[in-house]
Amino acid sequence: MRKSTARLVHYSLDHPRSIIAAMITSTVLLLLLALLPTLSADRFPYLHPVSIDTDPENMLPADEPVRVAHNASKKQFSLHDGIVVGIVNETHPRGVFNVSTLTKVDEITRFAMELEGVVEVDVMSLSTVDSISQAGPGTVRFQWLMAKPPADQAEADDIRSRAMRIPFLRDTLFSADGKALALYIPLRNKNDAHEISVALQSKIDAIGSGDDGFHIAGLPVAEDTFGSEMFIQMAIAAPAAMLVIFLLMWFFFGNLLVILSPMIVAVIAALSTMGLLIVTGNTIHIMSSMIPIFIMPIAVLDAIHIISDFFDRYQHYRDRRKTLVKVLGDLFQPMLFTSLTTTAGFASLALTPIPPVQIFGLFVGFGVLLAWFWTITFIPSFLMLIPEARLEKFGRKERTGDGDSHDDGVALFLARSTSRGAPLIIAGAVLLTAIAFLGISKIEVNDNPTRWFEPDHPIRIADRTMNSHFGGTYNAYLSLKYSPPPYDPDSFAEGLAEKAQRMEEALSAAAEAVQQHLNSLDRGTTLDLLDEIDRFVRQRRLSSESAPKRGAWTTLEGWLDWAFASAEDDETPPADGRSELKETLASAAAEIREASSRYRSIVEEVAGQAPETSDDFLAALSLEIETISTSEDRWRVVGTMLSSVQQEKQAFKDPLLLGWVSELQEFIGQHPVVGKSNSLADIVKTVHRDLTSGSEVDYLIPSHRDTVAQTLEQFLSGHRKDDLWHFVTPSFEEAMVWVQLKSGDNRDMQDVVAHLSGYLEGHPPPVDLDEPQWFGLTYINVVWQQKMVSGMIDAFLGSFIVVLTMMTFLFRSISWGILSMLPLTITVALIYGMIGLLGKDYDMPVAVLSSLSLGLAIDYAIHFLARARQLHRELGDWDRAREAVFGEPARAIGRNIIVVGLGFLPLILAPLVPYQTVGYLIASILLLAGGVSLVLLPALMTIGQRWFFAGDADGSGVPEEAPAGSKE
Repeated sequence: MRKSTARLVHYSLDHPRSIIAAMITSTVLLLLLALLPTLSADRFPYLHPVSIDTDPENMLPADEPVRVAHNASKKQFSLHDGIVVGIVNETHPRGVFNVSTLTKVDEITRFAMELEGVVEVDVMSLSTVDSISQAGPGTVRFQWLMAKPPADQAEADDIRSRAMRIPFLRDTLFSADGKALALYIPLRNKNDAHEISVALQSKIDAIGSGDDGFHIAGLPVAEDTFGSEMFIQMAIAAPAAMLVIFLLMWFFFGNLLVILSPMIVAVIAALSTMGLLIVTGNTIHIMSSMIPIFIMPIAVLDAIHIISDFFDRYQHYRDRRKTLVKVLGDLFQPMLFTSLTTTAGFASLALTPIPPVQIFGLFVGFGVLLAWFWTITFIPSFLMLIPEARLEKFGRKERTGDGDSHDDGVALFLARSTSRGAPLIIAGAVLLTAIAFLGISKIEVNDNPTRWFEPDHPIRIADRTMNSHFGGTYNAYLSLKYSPPPYDPDSFAEGLAEKAQRMEEALSAAAEAVQQHLNSLDRGTTLDLLDEIDRFVRQRRLSSESAPKRGAWTTLEGWLDWAFASAEDDETPPADGRSELKETLASAAAEIREASSRYRSIVEEVAGQAPETSDDFLAALSLEIETISTSEDRWRVVGTMLSSVQQEKQAFKDPLLLGWVSELQEFIGQHPVVGKSNSLADIVKTVHRDLTSGSEVDYLIPSHRDTVAQTLEQFLSGHRKDDLWHFVTPSFEEAMVWVQLKSGDNRDMQDVVAHLSGYLEGHPPPVDLDEPQWFGLTYINVVWQQKMVSGMIDAFLGSFIVVLTMMTFLFRSISWGILSMLPLTITVALIYGMIGLLGKDYDMPVAVLSSLSLGLAIDYAIHFLARARQLHRELGDWDRAREAVFGEPARAIGRNIIVVGLGFLPLILAPLVPYQTVGYLIASILLLAGGVSLVLLPALMTIGQRWFFAGDADGSGVPEEAPAGSKE
């Protein structure tokens, strides 16, 4: 130790009560600053209260482009995250379509709509949706599917038959086999999902399930429920782990007073860190809630090294102060560097693009340093206050021969085995590492909040059951947006003029066709001839295949209605009205040409004003045309021309585009994870069927734009007209496809995205669209997972280089620096290789634990190598140093492995899978890191001793005893 650090140690030995008072004061102060504004916010407005956030969406920064787009699209289509309640009945012959079940569904629906936080108007249930049927030719009837619960089975069967006619709802609101129903309950704030699900479950329990199985599912429920249970689990798991550690330390050291000090350090470090987290205004997120779990084992690691060495040496010195000076002299530098390297590992997480992970890394790093500081100050102070009489029987008894105890025998066996079997050990390590890298190549990055619960948890059961009956409870949305051509006033005006010219030609051709048809007719009164012309024009309009021709016939139809109005009002029509009608038609043709010419002139005038956007151009043009049409009724054809241009921007009324969307849905539905998709195309096809014949033959996209518009107008006459705007914007320039997935796994969502991307490359839309954009919770989870993994890898590699540099500095040798990194490298490789070989997903807990492996694995290597090098300098021979290093240092490492490794195994009994993962991996990391340090390092040092120990100089680094100051 340097003189400054030696003074710190000696001050702790000389002034123990001051150190303890400082620790208590600082901890209490932090806790008060954290709790007071929470308990009484009005009295402490300048302090930050406790803030909890369990939303995984906040893993991404608020300004992350994909998150901004996600929120914008949700707002655009008025979408809300929500809960899905499933009802399954597999015992009744009619499934869920029976009186009892439907009565319960209605009651739960009414209850859900009254809950605070529920978007009442968007609740989707049999009680809140329309059935659709044909009311007559060209007329559709919308009526509530289940206005009230059925009085008998006949009414229930009628509800079923009407429901089955709506493909949009099949496998979404009810299963095709009629055995399951769903209620979709949108929430104003998805963070209320757990609270609302509890209220729903209470209502379900109150009405009784009977033969029905009730399930509550949905990503918001899984995420919010995990957040609620997470804190309960933390309150149970951390104390349970510490209790096991306490009992194991008692087993090893047998003195309650002595082993209290490491426990106090671990608790104080965790409490202080969480207090500082709150005081600085940071939110307790899913990640930060696990800070205590990470700090405690690291805090205990250093403390066990001190207690273990103190235990081994106390009976030799039989003096607390002398023993502690010797122990801290040997351990101060290794403990400092292990703490610094661990801090570097966690602080490197600040380089990840995930804000909660950044906060987690920085505060765990702080907690590690704080634990180190209290370990080297508080533990010596605490031990100095223990009466000598209480330590009379404490410590390891002096041994007179080799292998006088079981642990001596194990140590001697290891020392000799690592010498004799060094080549075999090294070869085995190389082989295991090669196998590990094979496993690493098989790792799949994947996560799913639903899998954070055990298989028998109600959320997992609901997930399996409902996804087996419905299209899927995981939602992803595909946004499709019309991409208008680049705007330039002159080019835009030129385009409008060309369209007007085409309209004029189409109208003239239509008028000429009417003229020819009129010539072919026999004599007749004007009214009779007008009826025949009306039939002819209507027939030609309906049979027109191209939009321009269809628009021309529609316009001409309206024009002729106006032009022939006076003839229809003639009280004494001539016996043969052909000549009169021919004159009117000739006049109409001339007016069409004049109107077209006038329209083009207006377009040029507006272009001269250089409007900034196409919308501004059309608004100015519309104003000019409105003035003309008001003063001269015959100019309304100009308005028709303008209307045809404006309709082109309503891209999602285009039958060709809707057909393309329908084909896209058909393709994406071929993916095994996709159970169902819904879009504007489905609404149009359903309404068109009943608008036309009511037969499934007419369940299709109509071929004309005006027919599409008619179906949408009919839909808007229903009870749930606002549902239309969930799938298309009022401008009809942007639409959305709702994709239901049977799995919320990230890899499945990614596979669906790739599946569709390949299709889009070979099947471009018939009009220009922006690149389709995915959004929704399932997709957001994929994005933050990808960023987390790439960020974790970058952070780990960066911290690896930092730690290697620190180790080189510590040992003043690049070869020793590399040697110290081998346990870390092999441990990480074996852990992740095992994960890959076992097929376990690389998820959030696994990714974060890579930082913990950095701290734990390097701890043992530093302690082993530092003591080995020190003993070699003292003894001058590696063979003697090897047996010595397998004394106190190896015993301390072994005790650490057992105490901390077994101590955190209670976590595997936790009901939350991430906590189980933490328990398994901490134990695995400790076992592997300790094993590699105790077996591989001495084997390598034996083979390369001439290289590693070349030029070693003496110097133990033990602080000199300072005169005792005034003791408290």
